Amino acid sequence: MPSFDRYASDPGDSHWQVPATGAARFSWEYDQGRDRLLALYQKGKDKQWDGQTRIDWDLEVDPFDPLGTPDEAMSLYGTKHWAKLGDKGRGELRRHYASWQFSQFLHGEQGAMVCAARIVESVPDLDAKFYSATQVMDEARHAEIYGRFLHEKIGLLYPINDNLQSLLGDTLRDSRWDMPYLGMQVLIEGLALAAFGMIRDTTDKPLPKQILAYVMQDEARHVAFGRMALRDYYRQLSDAELREREEFVIEGCYLMRDRLRGVEVLENFGVPKAEAEEYSERSEFLALFRKLLFSRIVPCVKDIGLWGERLQRAYVDMGVLELGDASLDLLMHQDEETAEKLDAERFAAEERARAAEVEAAIEAGGGR
Repeated sequence: MPSFDRYASDPGDSHWQVPATGAARFSWEYDQGRDRLLALYQKGKDKQWDGQTRIDWDLEVDPFDPLGTPDEAMSLYGTKHWAKLGDKGRGELRRHYASWQFSQFLHGEQGAMVCAARIVESVPDLDAKFYSATQVMDEARHAEIYGRFLHEKIGLLYPINDNLQSLLGDTLRDSRWDMPYLGMQVLIEGLALAAFGMIRDTTDKPLPKQILAYVMQDEARHVAFGRMALRDYYRQLSDAELREREEFVIEGCYLMRDRLRGVEVLENFGVPKAEAEEYSERSEFLALFRKLLFSRIVPCVKDIGLWGERLQRAYVDMGVLELGDASLDLLMHQDEETAEKLDAERFAAEERARAAEVEAAIEAGGGR
C-alpha cells in the first residue's frame, strides 16, 4: 500500500523542493586531517550495520499500544474527551500518538540525510567530507527503519510538523556551510536524541527499544562530529558572526519546543485546535518531556562557543539554562553502552536457544 494511503491527514504535495544555495567546495589536500575527526570517520566505517538483520523484525507489535504509553502521558487524560473515548478509542489514540512521534522521527531522518549530503558538498575540509559521507549512509538506514516500523507495525503515518519543516527549510536555504551542522547536528538531531532516549528508557516493548537503541548509537557519533567541526570553526568568528548564529539557535529552539505538542493528533480526534493547545500546555508530563528534550541541545550549544547573553536569557525563559552544565560525553557513552548491552543480551539468548536445539537433537538421536 502506498504511503499516501496511510497518512492520518493530507500531507500535500508528495515532493517538497527547497532551493539550494551556497557553493560546492573541493579540497586538493589529501594527506592532512584532524586526528579526532579521522578517528571518528574510522569509527563511522567500523560501526555500519544492516537494519534488515540487526533488528528482529519478527517481534510482534500491538498497533494500539506500540510503546506501552501510560494513560497519564496523554494530554487528553482526565478531560471530558478521555471519558468519551472508551477502551477502543484510547487504543486508537495511543496508535496515533506513536505514529505522530515516529513519523516526525522519519521526516527528521530524511532531513538529516539531505543535510549530511549538503555538508559533503559544502564543507571545505576533506576530513569532514569523509565523515559526513558515512553519516549520509547512517541517516538513510534510519529513515529506512522508521519507515518500515510505521508501515509494517503501526500502519499509519503523519505529515511533517510545520515547525520541524520550517527549521529544516531555514537550515537548507542558508548559504553558509556551517548552518547544516548547526541546524541539523546540534538542534534537530540533539532534540531527536533526547526524544529517542526518553522512549528507549521508558518503553517495555522490545522492537521500538531495539530500533531506538541502535539509531542512538549512530546519532552519538553525529553530534560528536558537529561539536568538533563547529567548535574549531566558531573560535575564528567575530562577535557579530557569533551573534547571528545565536539568533538562529534561539529561533530554532522556540520552533522545536513548539513542535512537541502533538496538537495534530488531538485535532484528528475532533478536539478544536485552541482546546488541544490548552490541554497540551496543561499537561505535566508534556512539560517535563519538553524540558528534558533540551538536555542534549543546551550543553552542545554551550560547548561549541555560542553562549551570549541573549541566548542565555532565552534558555532562562524556556526553563532549561541549567542543562548547559550536563555532560554530553557521559550521555554519548551511555548511548554506546546501551546498544552494546542490548546486542550482548540478544545474541546470548540466541546462542542459548541454538545450544538447546543441538542438545535436543542429540538426545533424540540417542534414544533411537
